[in-house]
Amino acid sequence: MHIKDYEIPFSHRPIMVNEVLHGLNPGEAGVYVDCTVGGGGHAYALLDSSPKVHLVGLDQDTDALAAADVKLSAFAGRYTLVRSNFKELPRVLAELGLTAVDGFLFDLGVSSYQLDNPERGFSYMHDAPLDMRMDATGPVTARHLVNELPERELASIISRYGEERWAARIAAFIVKARGKNEILTTGELVEIIKEAIPARARREGPHPAKRTFQALRIAVNNELDILHCAFRTAVELLRPGGRLCVITFHSLEDRIAKDTFKELAQPCTCPPQFPVCVCGRKSLIKLVTRRPVTPSGTELEENPRSRSAKLRVVEKIGSVLNSREGE
Repeated sequence: MHIKDYEIPFSHRPIMVNEVLHGLNPGEAGVYVDCTVGGGGHAYALLDSSPKVHLVGLDQDTDALAAADVKLSAFAGRYTLVRSNFKELPRVLAELGLTAVDGFLFDLGVSSYQLDNPERGFSYMHDAPLDMRMDATGPVTARHLVNELPERELASIISRYGEERWAARIAAFIVKARGKNEILTTGELVEIIKEAIPARARREGPHPAKRTFQALRIAVNNELDILHCAFRTAVELLRPGGRLCVITFHSLEDRIAKDTFKELAQPCTCPPQFPVCVCGRKSLIKLVTRRPVTPSGTELEENPRSRSAKLRVVEKIGSVLNSREGE
């Protein structure tokens, strides 16, 4: 389905476009799935690479889909945009009549538009309602978590998803503050976090609210828990010889990608002392990038938000020619 074409101030600079194209290695023809299409930057480059390339773009954000439809309008008839979370990949592709595709791209994290739009409540730099939903129709917002979760659970989220050393103290300060008045805005939350973190710690490292905001955003959108399954599903839906590219922006995402790919590349579960494999499990992929690809110095200068990005690429084992003989 195509989203209605209308004017929307959506801006998102795609990360490592050339590196992604090199990783996906599109041929003269093929079907590719951008699981987080955003404003359509990577999708545009893919469609522009060959007139026989077709694309399926998924996103939860209706603003993103509308912007992507405008961005990709020159390629009308060669792309399909679907409002969906990538955890629904099997259903989405089945409804489109696709049993296998030539490549997948996951560009994880939050977009520049979502960060820069105060109304979305993602940024600790703008005072706005506490929201943080990528899908604006989702039932749970950051306001719900901050005001309703038990202190121990709130501390666990901030520690696990934000890797914040002051998680317990921040949770305690949040619970104390909400006991007086409900916490409604990002600005209120930032002040509580600043009060909770000792002055010396606030003077070091990133903005004191960065890790807590990251943790709440991940929890609101269930970002991490779905990744392992989504990556495995994508590999299953790849044609032999097809490639999967994943761009991550923090260590938690990258660790899941790295561990999942290691598992699929070397799945044997036999004890190391066994002379030969007896479990019968076969490798499904090979690692195209042994180490993650990072942005060039030029890109870092032009787009500082790319500094934490890492790209990993894997390829499904098998022959592309053999996979297409029965079509």
